[in-house]
Parts: sequence; structure tokens; C-alpha cells
Amino acid sequence: MQLRQPQAVLRYLVGCAMLAGAALPVLAQVQATGAPPEVKGWRAETVTDALPRAWGMAWLADGRMLVTGKAGTLHLVNGKQVTEVPIEKLPTLMDSGQGGLLDIAIHPADKAAGKENNARVYMTMANGTSSENRTILVQGIFDGKKVHSVKTLFQASPAKNGGQHFGSRIAWLPDGTLLMSIGDGGNPPQRVGDMLARDQAQNLGSHNGSILRLTAEGKAAPGNPLAGKAGALPEIWSYGHRNVQGIVVDPEGKVWASEHGPRGGDEINRVEGGKNYGWPLQSFGLDYSSREPIGKHSVPGMADPVVAWAPSPAPSGLAWYTGSAFPQWRGSLFSGGLASKDLRRIAFDKSGKAVRQEALDIGARVRDVRQGPDGQLYVLTDEDKSRILRIVPEKS
Repeated sequence: MQLRQPQAVLRYLVGCAMLAGAALPVLAQVQATGAPPEVKGWRAETVTDALPRAWGMAWLADGRMLVTGKAGTLHLVNGKQVTEVPIEKLPTLMDSGQGGLLDIAIHPADKAAGKENNARVYMTMANGTSSENRTILVQGIFDGKKVHSVKTLFQASPAKNGGQHFGSRIAWLPDGTLLMSIGDGGNPPQRVGDMLARDQAQNLGSHNGSILRLTAEGKAAPGNPLAGKAGALPEIWSYGHRNVQGIVVDPEGKVWASEHGPRGGDEINRVEGGKNYGWPLQSFGLDYSSREPIGKHSVPGMADPVVAWAPSPAPSGLAWYTGSAFPQWRGSLFSGGLASKDLRRIAFDKSGKAVRQEALDIGARVRDVRQGPDGQLYVLTDEDKSRILRIVPEKS
């Protein structure tokens, strides 16, 4: 193999070391790595295979699950039984490209109170038309049979066109506020207003390319770090993101996010309020058309990723494992891969540095991964008939 660019050589050598299970050299900054070695000792049980192009999943207080379908459907999963749940008066859905009905979450207070019915359900979606659309957050009430009283809590601004980069993962913080990711709007030549869509990620007057922190009512959460900055939208919590497709909050309240890069440079970030994560000034990715590097690998004042991957696994969905079925996995992050069709386990040392990666070969595009209330890992596949898989120890 002939590799002419020094960084390509470094990526290739690092990737080979990862595949061989070798220890990586200590580097001054994060370097993009290749696919990690496969791990054995597990198997996937099928919970259901009757979900149409599913996107997000959330558990109710009694252990039943609500799963969104990209085309605007919602499904109740109770064991192996799947029932479609009507949604009354959902706003105009743009089911095109990457748009559709996307993530879902249950209000944590309703889960803590044991509400089997009448729980507040939060969903993100692409709203509008192909020529004018945005990511919005809606809330409804699940009464056991349907979701009613749907209202729009928040809509990202400015609007964009096309069907790319809606972001759309949501996660609750311990203080009862909600994080919501918004994509940058799309790849060049896509534009939003007078700038390339990707440059919106450095524009604090735009929600695009950021992670927001909102109240349960969809308002800017008190204490947001950029609220007092001139020209900054008060909902923004962190910025410089391209397209965050996974967010999880670990038991200590730390926030982790997985992010799509272009043609390489997918990232795992430890996200903190007020920080700039660099896109498109900082990236390991290449431009789709020119194949030239986009930005620098590290820029002073911008947060480096914890992990960067080239080639791209297209990460979607994140889970932090605390279960008992695999004691050796406790304290690890699991990232689903759309292109790689795997789960990637990332282990950390006490300082929070990623020190080991392993891959679980799922054999299908992974749209979401969550730890269920039973402590097991659940995988949601991205297929015409999506499956929910439960990861359990291999039978001896």
C-alpha cells in the first residue's frame, strides 16, 4: 500500500496497531484510529423484528418500550408484542433524506413516579418541507393507547433546505434539563443564508451545529454558559458540532456525544458547557468533493475529541454500561455504527483517557444503542424492518 501523506501513514500505522491489539504510543494529541479488533463471548437475542425503519427507543416506568419510526410512526414494544401507537396532531413531518420522526425520551420525573400511563413523551423530528425545514422538539402525553396533547416546545433557527444533518439526539441531565443536538445543516454546496451550512457550527447566532440545553418546557435553561455573550442564542450549551447522533449522560453526570465527520473524522467527545468542538475549523475529515482536509486536527482554544475514527463508522446512538452481565465492560461507552455495522466498546482509564477499543459485529446498520432498565444492552437496527437486539453472554 502506498500512502503519500504523513498523516495517512500515521493513521494507517495506528489502525494496524489497533487491529493487532497493540498498545498505542503516547501522542501529544488525539489521532484518528482504524477499526478496533472484534471481541467474542457475547450473542444477540432478537426481541422483535417488526419495526418499520426505527430511529429511537425509550423505556416507560413499567419496562415497556416506545420506539419511533422515521416515517412518523410510534410503536409500543411489550416483550415480543408490538403495537402501533397513534400520535394525534403531530406537526408537519419532513420524511426525506435524513429527516423524519427521530429521537424519543420519557420525562425522568414520570418514570421515577412509576407512571405507566399519562407519562410525558418528548420526541424530535424534522419539520417542514424540503425547501424549508428545521429540527423541532415536541411533547405529548402517552395514555396507554395513544399520544395526545402534542405541542411544539422548541424549533431550531434558522430554517434550512434539503434533507441533511438534523442531529436530533436528546438526553436528560441530573438537574432535570434536556440536551438536544442540532446538525449543521448539510454538506457543501449546501448553504444557510449567506454562508455554507457547515459554517453555522461556529455561528452563535444560529442553533445549527450545536447542542442545546433546555428546560422541560423547551425554554433556554437557566445558567447556560453562553447566554450572556453578545449575539449568542441563549439555548446553546456547546457548539462547533457537525452532526451529533448519540448523547449519553454517565452515572457521574458527564456528557458524551458521538459525531459524524465527513469522509473520516467521526468523533467521540466528552462535552462540557460553553466549549467549542471545532467544526469545521478543527476536524480529521476530508471534503467529499475535493478530498482535501477540512480544518486542522487541533486548534488552540477548541476541545479535542476523546476518540476519532478514519475510516468513518458513522456513529449513531450511545450507551454507558453499568450492568452485571459483562463485569469487564462496566464503565465503558458503547457506540453504534451505521456504516461499520457494529458496536464499539471504548474503555477509559481513571483520567478519562480512552485506552482500549473493541468491536461487536452486529452485521446490520446500528441506529441506536441503550442500556435498558434490566441492565442489558439493547441495539436498534436501521433496516426496512428494524430489529431490537439484546446483547447477552454467549452460552457456554
